Amino acid sequence: MSRIGKKPIPVAVGTEVTISDGVIQVKGKNGELSFEHHPNIEVVWNDSDRVVQVSRPNDQPQNRALHGLTRALIANMVEGVNEPFVRKLEIQGVGYQATLNGKELALQVGFANTVRLPVPENVSCELPNSTSIVVKSTDKQAVGQFAANIRRVRPPEPYKGKGIRYEGEQVRRKSGKAFGS
Repeated sequence: MSRIGKKPIPVAVGTEVTISDGVIQVKGKNGELSFEHHPNIEVVWNDSDRVVQVSRPNDQPQNRALHGLTRALIANMVEGVNEPFVRKLEIQGVGYQATLNGKELALQVGFANTVRLPVPENVSCELPNSTSIVVKSTDKQAVGQFAANIRRVRPPEPYKGKGIRYEGEQVRRKSGKAFGS
């Protein structure tokens, strides 16, 4: 049996969970998320213990795979509506910077033109300074995807380390060309 799948998901007191017709909705202080789970997986809300329990009917490979996945997605929803997920990025390089124009992130990272990325609806973006980007949302997948889209514009290069990287990311550096004497 899946070790992750059989763990109950504890739900905080201020969070509401409703399950109907294969759709689980989680509502908390920071927003509301919903997820339609696979019909083979059974999701049960225990109101007295304030836990969500996920179970599967048998040990077929597809059901085994969906068991832990469904539990992890629901646990991320419960965590996200209580405390939003945050991903921080750093911009390194002379003249590299970011600006925020309403719901559009503009990146100047060494290209002839400014790269403009629209910020998704359920994601908020903040700029503490021109070389730091903070991405926040209740949806963990949306935060990770938008942060990856930002990083993909100019990933850190291995020679000088210039580019957009996650905060604390270690970039393996290469030595330059060695000239013989």
